[in-house]
Amino acid sequence: MNIQALMKQAQQMQAKISKIEKELNETVYEATAGGGAVKAVVLGTMEITSIEIDKEMMDDAEVVAESVMLAVNKALADAKKDREEKMGALTQGVKMPGMF
Repeated sequence: MNIQALMKQAQQMQAKISKIEKELNETVYEATAGGGAVKAVVLGTMEITSIEIDKEMMDDAEVVAESVMLAVNKALADAKKDREEKMGALTQGVKMPGMF
C-alpha cells in the first residue's frame, strides 16, 4: 500500500470531518414542550441560545421548570442524534475519539 496515497486519503477524510463538524456546530435545533408553551433553541455545539416561555404559564413555576427541562433535553438530544448520524455516515460507524 502506498503511504502517500494513504496520507492523502486521511487528509481528505479530515477535511470532510472538519466541514461536517462546522456545519453541525452552526445548526440550530428547536424543541417545544408544555403544548408548545415552552421553546428551547440550541446550537450543535450543545449551547442553549434561547428559551421562550408563554406568559400564561408563568403562574405555575413547577410546570414551567418541567417544560423547560423537557424542551432543552429534546433539543439537545436532537442535536446529538444528528451529529452521531452524520459523523457515523462519514466514518462508516467507526467511533472517533472527540467527534461524538
